[in-house]
Amino acid sequence: MLLAALALLDQAAPAVATVPLFRDPVHDGAADPSTIHDPKTGEWVMFYTNRRADLKLADPKDVSWVHGTAIGVARSKDGAHWRYSGTAAIPESCTGATLWAPEVQRFGNSWHMWVTVVPGVFANWNAPRFLVHLTSPDLERWNCGERVELGSDRIIDASVLALPQGGYRMWFNDERMGKAIRWADSPDLRSWTVRGTAVTTPGEGPKAFRWRGRWWLISDAWKGLLVQHSSDGEHWTAQPGHLAGEPGTRPTDRAKAQHPDVIVAGDRAYLVYFVHQSGEPEAKADPDWGRRSVLQVAELEEKHGLVSVDRTRPATMRLGK
Repeated sequence: MLLAALALLDQAAPAVATVPLFRDPVHDGAADPSTIHDPKTGEWVMFYTNRRADLKLADPKDVSWVHGTAIGVARSKDGAHWRYSGTAAIPESCTGATLWAPEVQRFGNSWHMWVTVVPGVFANWNAPRFLVHLTSPDLERWNCGERVELGSDRIIDASVLALPQGGYRMWFNDERMGKAIRWADSPDLRSWTVRGTAVTTPGEGPKAFRWRGRWWLISDAWKGLLVQHSSDGEHWTAQPGHLAGEPGTRPTDRAKAQHPDVIVAGDRAYLVYFVHQSGEPEAKADPDWGRRSVLQVAELEEKHGLVSVDRTRPATMRLGK
């Protein structure tokens, strides 16, 4: 009886996240995470950009390594310990050779993914980019939906939320507008109307979420993360400075945080971000080591309307379901 009680207590105990939280075992270039809970399996599932960080290239300016990328998948029982689970079964017939920045949400009885598509493998950044909408009944098999039309041929990085009064809102990066973060509304997740701009300064990787009675929008400003809050999801106030812009001190966390996801678990929220490995000892001997990237997690702290993270403190994951 005592052993059974101790076992139940152990299962209920929060788990301390590993550092790094996850490292891709194929190409060592995990980035741009999107994390959800699968009620069917009881596991947490993370979709991420599977960059080919180990690709050897003669020209240091060649960015083929961030093209030709699949969407990787990792799974976890507790959100603290993750295992690699292959790549997402996304039809190439409606996407392409290069897939970036998945956004996965459950609305109604279906799973939805918005993924950035680059139609080919390119040695430079000069290529069209667009979003494709996919659906799935089980997070395993993805079905082609439609290309998302947002008035530009250089659209990346979707973040989608349901609106309290019905309908949906998407935040995305329009590279043709100086890398601004814009937003659009939809009644049905398929047709979208661009409504305005949420961030005018250059950046990418927006993540919108609702937490502690506010709307929040965190985006990658390339010098840390820009944090904004709103009472209505339309008018935003920026927090001074940038979150996690200074390198961390723990091994594998010694560079700025980039392209975040946020897991909201009741009153708690967890920032999942990727970190390039340019600050690690291996980078001194290997000039390409900085391409490698890992995923990390830190708990968000909110005080008097300002958000902070302590990257030196181990993240204790209390995710529930």
